[in-house]
Amino acid sequence: MLTALAIANYRSLRHAVVPLQRLNVVTGANGSGKSNLYRALRLLADTAQGRIVHSLAAEGGLSSTLWAGPEAPSPAVRRGEMPLEGTRRKQPVNLRLGFASDEFGYLIDLGLPPQSPETPPAFKHDPAIKRECIWHGAVQRPASTVVDRDGPILRVRDAAGEWAVADAELSSFDSMFFSLADPARAPEMWRLREAIRNWRFYDHFRTDSDAPVRAPRIGNFTPILSNDGADLAAAIQTILELGDAESFRSAINNGFPGSEVEVNTTAGRFELTMRQPGLLRALSIAELSEGTLRYLFWTAALLTPRPPALMVLNEPETSLHPDLLPPLAALIRNASRRTQLVVVTHAAPLAAALANDNAIHLEKRHGETTVAGFGTTPPWHWPAR
Repeated sequence: MLTALAIANYRSLRHAVVPLQRLNVVTGANGSGKSNLYRALRLLADTAQGRIVHSLAAEGGLSSTLWAGPEAPSPAVRRGEMPLEGTRRKQPVNLRLGFASDEFGYLIDLGLPPQSPETPPAFKHDPAIKRECIWHGAVQRPASTVVDRDGPILRVRDAAGEWAVADAELSSFDSMFFSLADPARAPEMWRLREAIRNWRFYDHFRTDSDAPVRAPRIGNFTPILSNDGADLAAAIQTILELGDAESFRSAINNGFPGSEVEVNTTAGRFELTMRQPGLLRALSIAELSEGTLRYLFWTAALLTPRPPALMVLNEPETSLHPDLLPPLAALIRNASRRTQLVVVTHAAPLAAALANDNAIHLEKRHGETTVAGFGTTPPWHWPAR
């Protein structure tokens, strides 16, 4: 389980260390930084897939994702006593992401490549990975670090506690997870990579009339709902056969009293239908409203027979009628018994229904996202380059 998330210089998150528990509810006004926190978690997940540099490029490149304010706003500027002015940079350009967990911690530090004649001019603005570390405990320290990447050099601590160079020519655009994932030479790295790859993010279920989910599809056992929900019928049938069918039927009844969801199969093609009180025939999935379809998506995702270590939901209330928020909250709370959850929401009723000890409220002051809603900030240390 993740116990802390640390973000530095990513968009409006100039410096944030957020405590995490089993169920975490992120709230805040529009523009407060909720989407930035969500995307920072996605970037961390992309390290284990070897695509963080490509993901930053898709966001507009490093220059577009960096904190756009002053390096260290003075107290007078924060109080509004002095105008905001640019100052001479004291630290190198950096974007830093990391987390601590009950087993391992991980961080990555990205910056610009060396600005020298040897740097290919076409890639002089390409993000370069400067530092990566894996450690035991809450805070990164030299004594607790077991894997350390410094520039192109990757070192791994062996069973005797001695450092050994595993790679001396790492590419600046490749995470160490991409370079070395050997369970024998670097078991901590391999275990952490597989754990991060197990994370799931849900933020865009297609519900338009042309969405793939609205047509019959070839189905097979689907214990994990896809990110776009196209395999919803197969995922629901898998829950009915291999998962908690009783909880699924209960969730449908809580959301739509007296209704039943069925999966019809013809020549290997799966089609979802819904029977509702007062109707003489079942409605096909093509006839269901966007809100109904989204509730079915969340039911399939949260009742997965193969729960991940971490599941992150971005604005799950979208298109849902307020009456569906309490049953959705019940689904989320029940799922948090099997997996760690981060829920980013605009909906005050959903946040209230999920009221718990770790309500994370974001606010923006002078362009910077600040985190409220908890007491002590977890300890954190960014190592030098």
